[in-house]
Amino acid sequence: MKNLTNSKKQVVLTDTYSCSGILRQPIQAMFIAISLLMTSVVFAADTYVIDPAHTNFGFTATHMMISKVPGDFEKFSGTITYDPQDLANSKANVSIDVNSINTRIEQRDHHLRSAAFFDVAHYPTITFVSTKFTQGYITGNLTMRGVTKLITIPVSILGPAKTMGDRQAIGISGSVTVNRQDYGIKWNQNLDQGGVFVSDDILLTINIEADKQ
Repeated sequence: MKNLTNSKKQVVLTDTYSCSGILRQPIQAMFIAISLLMTSVVFAADTYVIDPAHTNFGFTATHMMISKVPGDFEKFSGTITYDPQDLANSKANVSIDVNSINTRIEQRDHHLRSAAFFDVAHYPTITFVSTKFTQGYITGNLTMRGVTKLITIPVSILGPAKTMGDRQAIGISGSVTVNRQDYGIKWNQNLDQGGVFVSDDILLTINIEADKQ
């Protein structure tokens, strides 16, 4: 009788653990599914639109071999798709209105808009379309005056952060030097003392704030 009683207890215990295991399996599966769903929501790529009030696309040229002259563009638009957990899923698309060039001297700006430089009558926009985001760099196609070249820009990407309007925003800043001759912007004059009037190397700077859509 004692053996029979012990046997019954073992059967009951075995059945209890078996039921418990059966119940645990769907619960564990549910938690895994929820975790995967939360991960996909939190780390999915988000689209940000460039905020013109807090963004600047600038450039600096060397004048007469001795001084730096800055300028920027006042009209532009663009979007950034950004996934901090998967940079391969990130991209940027920017368009700049060349006619909005501003160096604070109207006569110089008129010259830069002419066929001697940007030739805005035929090439009214500068565009940048990314091909790759990597840690600390954005690579893409820069098009100026109808010429497209692949460039890599060292950048810092910050955020997202909450704005005063209770929206999420990111910031991107960086700079890169390009040779304007590569884009067909060739005008220059030789100086009597040697050297040239305008440098071929132009420093491009970007400071972007973009709001999540």
